[in-house]
Amino acid sequence: MSPTSHSLTSTPEAHHPRARPSRMGPHLAAVAPGVLLTAAIAAAALALRAIPTISGASPMLLAILIGILAHNVVGTPQWAVPGVKFSLRRVLRFAIILLGLQLTTAQLIEVGGEGLAIIAATLLATFSFTVWFGRLLGVDRKLAELIAAGTSICGASAIIATNTVTRADDEDVAYGVACVTVFGSLAMVIYPLLQGVLGLDAHGFGLWTGASIHEIAQVVAASFQGGQSAGEFGTIAKLSRVMMLAPLVIGLGLLARVRTRHQPSAPGKAAPPMPWFVLGFVAMIGLNEVIAIPHETKAWIVAATGFLLSMALAAMGLETDLRKLAARGLRPALLGLTAALFIAGFSLALIKLTGWHG
Repeated sequence: MSPTSHSLTSTPEAHHPRARPSRMGPHLAAVAPGVLLTAAIAAAALALRAIPTISGASPMLLAILIGILAHNVVGTPQWAVPGVKFSLRRVLRFAIILLGLQLTTAQLIEVGGEGLAIIAATLLATFSFTVWFGRLLGVDRKLAELIAAGTSICGASAIIATNTVTRADDEDVAYGVACVTVFGSLAMVIYPLLQGVLGLDAHGFGLWTGASIHEIAQVVAASFQGGQSAGEFGTIAKLSRVMMLAPLVIGLGLLARVRTRHQPSAPGKAAPPMPWFVLGFVAMIGLNEVIAIPHETKAWIVAATGFLLSMALAAMGLETDLRKLAARGLRPALLGLTAALFIAGFSLALIKLTGWHG
């Protein structure tokens, strides 16, 4: 390992995240190399998907893996540190705001009140169960919250959004992303095999996939195997679930501030920042409702959002120490598996008990 590969958290910037250069010029010059590095890794992740054997892999997963490999083999150079941190904070927040342009309130109407109730109940139950079971297993609270958010809402995007208020170690974020990627991918393969066995019609299968599979891409891949109608409804159900990211992250931010205020052992500890950028996410949903964005433009926005999220995860990888990641052990993986089984079983039970057919 090179001398430059020591933990980025030891740099002065990590201890003073709110410090700002006095002039914009020097600031841009400082962050540009690292931002270009994360963009190059994101581009490499997209290019790797041209290889048939990994064409189905998420570019976000590939980006974090490349970043982890680079950091642990050759080290993250000091000249890249400011830009890596910029990608991990500013670029991430901007990408989540743009994510709102993929959603509309009309999608909520199409799912219907009962369908939304099933999705919301599944989300709340899964998040609560995962945090509780994590405590039972002895998994660190912050890591348990990240796995809970990734499982209950939208995979890696939810994990990195939630971490803006949870403020877990980068290794925890990497572990959480790995969990939702592995178990979401397994669900993507297994769910279509169960549609006939479980007696689910197209809309029922679409709701089940949208309410319980981790990533949007995984939902699309699984639900369309049940037919065009199942695929379209599964995608809409999943996007409706993604809308619930905003209230969850804001709620966790408020809870974190209350928790910090009542910690006598850390009187000088700064309160976690409120995730105000999530309001930008909500504003973009509203904008998408009142302005008709051309299909070609929306496709470009979707691609740009995915690329920016891949940049943020590349930055996460460039801050991840594999030795610290291995120290987490297998208990968080067991938590991720149990959470995946819980969300699948709970959502299916609600669909069956309510007799929901869309």
